[in-house]
Amino acid sequence: MKSLVTGGAGFIGAHVTNELIGMGHEVIVLDDLSGGFEENVNLKAKFIKGSITDHQLLSLLFAEHKFDYVYHLAAYAAEGLSHFIKRFNYNNNLIGSVNLINESVKHKVKCFVFTSSIAVYGAGKPPLREDMVPTPEDPYGIAKYAVEMDLKVSHEMFGLDYVIFRPHNVYGEYQNLGDKYRNVVGIFMNQLMQGKQLSVFGDGMQTRAFSYIGDIAPQIASSVSNPKAINQIINVGADKDYTVKELASVVMEAMDMKGELLYLPARNEVLHAYSDHTKAKEIFGESANTSLLDGLKKMADWAKKTGSKKSAKFENIEITEKLPAFWLE
Repeated sequence: MKSLVTGGAGFIGAHVTNELIGMGHEVIVLDDLSGGFEENVNLKAKFIKGSITDHQLLSLLFAEHKFDYVYHLAAYAAEGLSHFIKRFNYNNNLIGSVNLINESVKHKVKCFVFTSSIAVYGAGKPPLREDMVPTPEDPYGIAKYAVEMDLKVSHEMFGLDYVIFRPHNVYGEYQNLGDKYRNVVGIFMNQLMQGKQLSVFGDGMQTRAFSYIGDIAPQIASSVSNPKAINQIINVGADKDYTVKELASVVMEAMDMKGELLYLPARNEVLHAYSDHTKAKEIFGESANTSLLDGLKKMADWAKKTGSKKSAKFENIEITEKLPAFWLE
């Protein structure tokens, strides 16, 4: 079995690659290293530096390798920032995905696995279920939903099988600690290691269910061999929700470091978002359900070994109106 993993040097992609290698897949990793690191890539995988926006490169790769499966995990997953980088967001998260779908159709890929996002639901009433009509509220969620719809019509038109996952608030080893625009767990850990206050937008009472990567990567990797998963949309992640303030407290406990909260002006975001996972349990059975503290301790051990990272500024902001001042620093 030969699989392409896009974004395989990034956080979720690196874990899925490890799972696939363990399952006996031959894995080609494609990543432009804009958010990932080559050292994250399993040594048994072949790494190619490149972008999914380069359709000519993709055409060559598909022709050469004759992939059985495509696992598409490459995305710039900064929901809040996506309002201010619309062109970048749609080029990377939508057009890049379409390039992959085109090649998958042309080269008769057996199954296309896509990591969408809870962002497609927008402000739906939680717990969010797959049968709800998506109403995304940011360009990131809009792009993800558009790819979902394109996969559906590509299946109906060309017979391309797919599995769509909607993960949410995933954390764990390999997360980019130096990205201040996304992944609140990594941001909090990085700030603690730098002796900074933990930045909280609004009152910190937003609720999310934080999902440990080790619980969901096996489901993503194994989905192509599970008939129940084919051509389905599946929520994956943790069941128990926490406020951002509660998360900050548990992160401090896991890191064994004290910190103070810095309250910033509220930003435009969905206040309460967590999913129902009945469908995932029907398809995959009962799976690992790592507690927040246990998962954060695993990530904390890794983060301390990795060390704090300087937060890089996103250089291609397209709209500055209403951009949070914290993101201009």
